[in-house]
Amino acid sequence: MKVAIVHDWLVTYGGAERVLEQILNIFPEADLFSLIDFIDDDKRDFIRNKKVKTTFIQSFPLAKSNYRSYLPFFPIAIKQFDLQKYDIVISSSHCVAKSVSTAPHQLHICYCYTPARYAWDLQKQYLSGTGFSSIKIFILRHYLSRFRMWDRANSKNVDYFIACSDYISNRIEKSYFRSSYTIYPNVSVDDFELSEIKKDYFVTCSRIVPYKKVDLIVEAFSRMPDKQLIVIGDGPDYKKLQSLQSSNITLIGHQPFAVLKDLIKKASAFVFAAEEDFGIAPVEAMACGTPVIAYGEGGLLETVIHKKTGIFFYEQSAKSIEKAVLDFDRTVLLSPKEIREHALKFSSERFRQEFLQFAFQCWDKHYSDNFSTELSHT
Repeated sequence: MKVAIVHDWLVTYGGAERVLEQILNIFPEADLFSLIDFIDDDKRDFIRNKKVKTTFIQSFPLAKSNYRSYLPFFPIAIKQFDLQKYDIVISSSHCVAKSVSTAPHQLHICYCYTPARYAWDLQKQYLSGTGFSSIKIFILRHYLSRFRMWDRANSKNVDYFIACSDYISNRIEKSYFRSSYTIYPNVSVDDFELSEIKKDYFVTCSRIVPYKKVDLIVEAFSRMPDKQLIVIGDGPDYKKLQSLQSSNITLIGHQPFAVLKDLIKKASAFVFAAEEDFGIAPVEAMACGTPVIAYGEGGLLETVIHKKTGIFFYEQSAKSIEKAVLDFDRTVLLSPKEIREHALKFSSERFRQEFLQFAFQCWDKHYSDNFSTELSHT
């Protein structure tokens, strides 16, 4: 079988690219397609150093750093790929990759990280953070309204949807009126070691951007001078955190992986305040045997077990985080070893097995359906 894999864009090695890496490990001979490809030559191991087939957006000015500005061209560009020679098309999509054109005889499986959040349910949050004038926001809303209609219509090109969590499965149903099957993304749990000895500090790690709500974590700990917090990460809101910082809070910016891992595995707990589609960082913390104090919404409800592998708070506020930290001190959770065993359920090996099994089941059904259709026409 000839397999094509279509990814939205290749500019960095993030969560979606880690999933893409495992799909390529399942189908190493597959051809790879993407709107753009700006992965450096020395960092292409995760795509098996493949030559990527890209679109005309690749040659647009400042496409590497400002590719999101070309969103109006994405629907046109993604339709330019000629995939007729492939038996199976796998799209790895949080934007337009799932909208590639396929023929009836081809099997199209989409691994969907989310319907485009800026076009669907989180549009208001995204637009409010742009700083655009009211006229620009009006134009953007008009365009995104048209994009949603196009996005929903082209979701019909997908034969089978895979969601990265039940939370996203519900979004797929609301946005596209399509059912989906959940396969949790792979987490590099083997890169994190168990530590059964914990020190007297809390840690959080993420990019310092508004939706991560790290400022709320810092504000909460500033009210608890007896609790030590270490904040790992950098981003546009870093200066804001510095203005909220108190003597019990240490901001250390971006750190090498070895330092990050060592701090997480020795922490009393990992604190996380964002609403995530899945949430890789909390699972990585649990892989160290470190419990999680997290906002109880989104994909984390499926990865963290309340009062066993962590504690939930249910409002994104400093007061709610403060209460959760105090509750954590009074709650007996599973042992670090048991917490790690739970995290191992999200391994890369598990992902490959589940994805391959699902793909074969889809192929068998697709082949038998096509065979029955051909018989009915003879």
